Amino acid sequence: MDNTEIKKPQISNAKRPRTSKIKVRDEHNDEREFPVTGELPLTIYVNKKEVVTLMTLGHYPESLVIGYLRNQGFIKKIDDLVSVQVDWDVNSAVVQTTNQNQKLNNELTHKIVTSGCGQGTTFSGIWDDLKNKKLQSKQIKQSTIYKLLKLLHDKNEIYRQSGAVHGCALCDKEKIIDFVEDVGRHNAVDAIAGNMWLDDIESTDKIFYTTGRLTSEMVIKVAQMEIPYLISRSGITEMGLTVAQETGVTLMGRAKGKHFLVYNGSENIEFDDKPEPRPVNAPDIWKRR
Repeated sequence: MDNTEIKKPQISNAKRPRTSKIKVRDEHNDEREFPVTGELPLTIYVNKKEVVTLMTLGHYPESLVIGYLRNQGFIKKIDDLVSVQVDWDVNSAVVQTTNQNQKLNNELTHKIVTSGCGQGTTFSGIWDDLKNKKLQSKQIKQSTIYKLLKLLHDKNEIYRQSGAVHGCALCDKEKIIDFVEDVGRHNAVDAIAGNMWLDDIESTDKIFYTTGRLTSEMVIKVAQMEIPYLISRSGITEMGLTVAQETGVTLMGRAKGKHFLVYNGSENIEFDDKPEPRPVNAPDIWKRR
């Protein structure tokens, strides 16, 4: 067993409040206080080179930056990072790495515009790396999926207060390990990816949940994180399915209550808790979501 200690970067702690209160008027023309979701630009600089500006809630900015760089393929391991310093006075995150600028320039040369909200680019080297991915999944029980969905139902705190956010979660078969909400679903994924590195969380037996669509970019990120299961309450795109088939991600969508659809990897689900059959003339709940 390798007992080499992983060197963690120096990071700031620039967490911002999740919501603030504003004055609004309702349908009765009565004045009320209502929480509004925070949203600020955060420009990432790596070795003094501007990389991207993300619109974010700002609740886990350092983890977001680390996860973004990880999932875009700029850094391969956490000890490539020397420091991550977020300064909200200038809305910037300054990252120092052990890599040379030339490598970063090469990564930025080619990019693909995607459907992702809040980011929308995936850099070319990631697609090449996917060819070598083939995740191995152990079976997960249907009853475990239902248990996690019930736990997750109570977690969308900011959404219930003010709306305008997506939520993502990292789970094992018993509990929710990490839950992040942000204005873009990809920000939430990246923040969890950053937390996983910072907290030394093993990925191979985990389950990832998102409120967002199962696009190619979303599946790619989960495959890069080597998480074998991806569950969403939303639907799927054709390219998202293709990526899951190529990488071995077990993909489930339209997951809410006792309902879900398995798009890929149905052999990895143990159907031990089938609900009662729906009446023949019952409306299709999936079409209403």
